[in-house]
Amino acid sequence: VRKTRQRQPATPPVPAAEPFAIIGESPAMQAVFGTLDKVAATDANVLILGEHGTGKELVARRLHARSHRADGPFVSVDLGAVTASLFESELFGHTKGAFTGADHDRQGQFEAASGGTLFLDEIGNIPLELQNKLLTVLERRAVTRVGSLDPRPVDVRLVCATNRPIYDLAEGDPGSAAFRPDLLFRINTVEVELPPLRARGEDIIRLAQHFLTQFAGQYGSLARTLSLDAQQKLRGYGWPGNVRELRNTMERAVILSDGTTLQPADLRLSMQGSASPVHEPTDLDLEGLERTAIRQALSTYGGNISKAAAALGLTRRSLYRRIEKYGL
Repeated sequence: VRKTRQRQPATPPVPAAEPFAIIGESPAMQAVFGTLDKVAATDANVLILGEHGTGKELVARRLHARSHRADGPFVSVDLGAVTASLFESELFGHTKGAFTGADHDRQGQFEAASGGTLFLDEIGNIPLELQNKLLTVLERRAVTRVGSLDPRPVDVRLVCATNRPIYDLAEGDPGSAAFRPDLLFRINTVEVELPPLRARGEDIIRLAQHFLTQFAGQYGSLARTLSLDAQQKLRGYGWPGNVRELRNTMERAVILSDGTTLQPADLRLSMQGSASPVHEPTDLDLEGLERTAIRQALSTYGGNISKAAAALGLTRRSLYRRIEKYGL
C-alpha cells in the first residue's frame, strides 16, 4: 500500500517587514488603518483605546513614523508606573535643589519630546488632582519645571492610550467624575479603538505564523508551520491577553517544540481564555438572548464598543457592565 504524504496546511502570508508594521487583514484592523492613514500626517492629538496587549504603543509609534515629526524624538511614558509625588518632575522637569535629591537641573518628558511625539500610556490612571496640571500644560503649550517660575515652550504631538473605560470615568458632575471631561476633550481630537484579538478572525493565524517565523529564526528552531489542529486551537481560544499573550504563547511553543510543525499539544493556553460553549437561548431565556445580541454586535463592529453600544441602544457604560457580567 502506497502511503500518501500529509499535505501541510497553507498559512496566510506575512507582509514584508517595515518599521512598526502592524499585521492585520481583518475588517476591524482595516478600519483602524484607515483612521491612522488620515491622522498620521496631522498634529491632532490622538487617544488610543483598547484592552491590555492590543498594541497601543505600536500604533503610537506608527503614527509618529508616518508623521512630519518622524525625525524628531518619540518619548513614551507609562503613567501607571509614575508615582504621584514624582509626576510633575517626570513630565515637566525640575531645577537643582527643588527637592531632596534634586542635585542637578533635569528636563521632563515634555521637553525631551519637543519637536516629536509624546506618548502617554495608561492616561486613565492619573490621579484627579494631577489632571489639572496636565491640562494647563496642554492649553499653554509650555511647562514650568518644579522649583522654577519660568515657563518653557514645548512643541509636541500628543498621543495618549488607556485600557480603562475613560468615557465612563468622565461621566457625572465635574466634582465627582474620576477623569476631567475637559482633559478628555483636549486629548481626544481623534479616537482610535483597537479591537481585541478575539474579534480579528484570521489575523490570529497570521500573527501566530509571524511570531513562529520570528522566534524560530531567533532560537534556531526547526518549527516552521502550524498544523490544522493547532490553527483550530488558536482560533477557538479567547485571548484575554490579546496579541501580547499570543506572542508569548508562540515563543514558548518554539522553545519547547522538537518538530517542524507545531501541534495542539505545543500550545499551552490558560483556562481563562478557553472558549465557553455557545449558549443556545430559548424564547424565555432573556439573558441568553442579551448575551447573544451583545456577542453579535461586538463581532459585527470588530470589537468597537462605541458602535456596538449604539447598535444595541445602550450607553458605553451599560455595555461594559454587560460584557463583564457575561464574561465576553
